Formats: sequence, C-alpha cells, structure tokens
Amino acid sequence: MDRGLLFQALKKFTLGLVAVGLLIFVPAGTLNFPNGLLFMALFFIPMFFVGIILIVKDPDLLKRRLNAKESESEQKMVVLISGLMFISAFVLAGLNFRFAWIRLPEIIVIASSVIFLLAYLMYMEVLRENEYLSRTIEVGESQKVIDDGLYGFVRHPMYTSTIFLFLAMPLILGSIYSFVILLIYPILIAFRIKNEEKVLEKELDGYREYKMKVKYRIIPFIW
Repeated sequence: MDRGLLFQALKKFTLGLVAVGLLIFVPAGTLNFPNGLLFMALFFIPMFFVGIILIVKDPDLLKRRLNAKESESEQKMVVLISGLMFISAFVLAGLNFRFAWIRLPEIIVIASSVIFLLAYLMYMEVLRENEYLSRTIEVGESQKVIDDGLYGFVRHPMYTSTIFLFLAMPLILGSIYSFVILLIYPILIAFRIKNEEKVLEKELDGYREYKMKVKYRIIPFIW
C-alpha cells in the first residue's frame, strides 16, 4: 500500500469533514441539527469506504480523483464558482435551521436521502467502469473511449450522478434556499461539458465516433 497516497487521502478526507462540518454547524449554532448530522453521515461514510476500496484496488484512479488542479483557465473559474456555491448553500442550511425560516416536510428529507444514496451507487459504478476518470479535464496516457455500461446511455454519467447528489444535499439539510443556490450546478456542468468535449475530441482517439454513437450527454432523451 502506498503510504503517501493513504496519508494524502486521509488528509483531504479529514479537511473536508471538518470544513463542511464547520460550514453547517457553526451557522446552525448547535451540533443538535438532525438534518446536518444525517447529511454528514450520508456524505462522508460512503466516501470513506470508497476511498479505502480505491486505495486497495485502484490507487492510480484515487490519485487522479485527488488531483483537483485544473489547467484550463475556463475550468478554474467553474471550480471557483462551484466552491462559492457550496459554501453559500451549507451556510444557508445552517442559518435556515437556526432561525427556522422554512422547514421542509420529513418525507422530502427521506426521499432526498434515498435519491442521494442511489446517486452515490451510480457514482461508484462509474468509478468501476472508467479507470481513467479524473477530477480535472485531461486525457491520460493510453486512455481509451469507454462506450459500454452507463457510458452506453450517456457520455458523462459521472456528471449525471453528481447532479442528483448535489441537488439532493440541500433537501436532506432541509433548506429550500440552499436548493435554489445549487440549481446553479447543472448550468456549471453544462458549461464544463462543452469545454471538456472540445478537449476530448482533440486529444482522445475515437471520441468523435463515440459522440455519434451516444447522442446524450447527461440525461437520456433530454440532453
């Protein structure tokens, strides 16, 4: 086992856990925020076990997933806007609980939790199918086009899963205000895909043919 990779993964996991916890619970003014605790469990427990699996079975994929440094200037702006969006959504969720602005019905929280877990399973399947998957826009050495499994339905199933994940998050937290903010995310993804496909068409052999074969980007029969 690569101890350096293990340390890097644990460091990022711990920093993420602490940062998200602070963004949610400090504005809430208490740790007794049931929706916040539920979200933290749903988000970080699967993440921990997925990380362990990747360290053991596919450390190269984990290295690519840990690398978040974009080289494309347009994508750096997308990352910046995304970061501000998530910070605002988490803080608003905490404030919404603290001041009891709008409380969502429990059934919405439960349904959103189910959607979140199903989307996480989809995310894990995409990781299994595509060993070249990276958090940044790049084409790896010897990378090939994946055109079966989920990639036989849409060209970017990872983004499909993250849209469901991130739109479910604010509803789990019980905040309609945070949900409105995170509606920006699909727009950012559309912008990112437009730039990403330019890179893939230019640098990845067979991608143009794949685009002709699989017509839809993230949602079958829609886009």
